[in-house]
Amino acid sequence: MKVIIAGGGIGGMSAALALLRKGIDVEVYEQASEIKEVGAGIQISPNGCRALDALGVFHTLKELSCDPVRKEFRLWNTGKAWPLFDLGKSAIEKYGYPYLTVYRPDLLDTLKNAVQALKPNAIKLGSRAAGLDQDDTSATLVLADGSRISGDVLIGADGWRSVIRNTLWGECNPEFSGMVTWRGLIPMKDLPQHMQVHVGSTWIGPGAHVVSYPLHRGEIMNFVATIEGKTWTAQAGSEPGTTEECLSDFKGWHEDVQTMIRLSPTLLKWALMKREPIERWSLGRVSLVGDACHATLPFLAQGAVHSIEDGVVLARCLEEGQAVPAAALQRYETARIERTSRMVRGAMSNTGRFHSNELATEESADKYLAREWSSEPIADRYDWLYAYDADKVAI
Repeated sequence: MKVIIAGGGIGGMSAALALLRKGIDVEVYEQASEIKEVGAGIQISPNGCRALDALGVFHTLKELSCDPVRKEFRLWNTGKAWPLFDLGKSAIEKYGYPYLTVYRPDLLDTLKNAVQALKPNAIKLGSRAAGLDQDDTSATLVLADGSRISGDVLIGADGWRSVIRNTLWGECNPEFSGMVTWRGLIPMKDLPQHMQVHVGSTWIGPGAHVVSYPLHRGEIMNFVATIEGKTWTAQAGSEPGTTEECLSDFKGWHEDVQTMIRLSPTLLKWALMKREPIERWSLGRVSLVGDACHATLPFLAQGAVHSIEDGVVLARCLEEGQAVPAAALQRYETARIERTSRMVRGAMSNTGRFHSNELATEESADKYLAREWSSEPIADRYDWLYAYDADKVAI
């Protein structure tokens, strides 16, 4: 069997690695001229670490990443802290794996290196997807230069503006959510001593929140600040921003937040896109992984993790169903679509929980967190995510 993958991001590389480890031939076609991830942080929860272990790269990535001791809420203006959950020893005891904070380039490099170790020429750069064809015996990726690449299966891993998805189902790109996220990467050594901590902090307030956590062996502090009520006119999904605009967006917030804004060497603004989960992923010998089929807001920290899970499950289904690829892709979709749809909707629901007007004062915030973020509702929202095993779930 030969699988063609359109897109060389986290989802595409995870799928390629999972398939190669099953002995299935793969070619990855990536539009960029080099495999390069935008510098930013992501969170890899225990279910993601479990999937990475199934891909044989968990320990490599763990050495490059951080394992925060805890996750906490901070109130936007006073800085009052509430513990959210233990990310260290307790996570390992409960789920078997830690909760890592990861530099995106470290993750993509780890996956790419593992793919190339198994097949050095698997990745084809400068290859932009433009469409597809398929028949009863093959699926063909059509590139922008007119080239046609055929295989037994075609997988669209080409992101939230997926050409493969839109060719299958018509234009269904996500729409702007009205929220913009600011991103910065701060050298840890530049921060005041009291801020050089291995803690995942979420600063919550009316209409906005800020997340910070360590990356890259503790050498970098990741800064992510999301605010409602913004507009977006840029064609791209991100654009450079200024310190002055970011400070204006978070005027009145705690001095630690202001400090992170000022100390960020550069700041990028990202449009947050949203879309209800699509109803189908697969048609014949073509299917989708990652943002192409379940683009999500980042408020469950599961976007990259679910893309990795997709790759593990996809490879299992194709390994068992090589004789009838279309049926194998339907099994993959059935195994994944309910979970990923629940994740997308859960992330949408968390927007209000992070941005509630009840967070305006300490008194109202205390009552709000006791109601929305005590152990019982947290368990309902997160246990089903973290306990999942992509390598063993029924297919």
